[in-house]
Amino acid sequence: MDEHLYIVTYDIRDPKRWRRIFRIMNGYGEWLQLSVFQCRMNRRRHAELIALLDGLIHHADDHVVLMDVGPADKVAPHITSLGRNFTPIERASVIV
Repeated sequence: MDEHLYIVTYDIRDPKRWRRIFRIMNGYGEWLQLSVFQCRMNRRRHAELIALLDGLIHHADDHVVLMDVGPADKVAPHITSLGRNFTPIERASVIV
């Protein structure tokens, strides 16, 4: 399915906008920490997320970073995690 693993982090100044972004991100990935998500997405979902976020943020005040870690099935991220365990998001079936 050609999915990539992304780490998405954001700094949103307005608490109301921050909550909207957080709710959107919950639909695209797994929450890791305050304002940090890991997402497993194909190109279409990636473009869709960028369009959604681009329409919601205030470009002069807010900042969103999407880091492409690599192909989701092939990437073995080298991560140092202190405290809670970090586990790269696994591919899961979605039943509709």
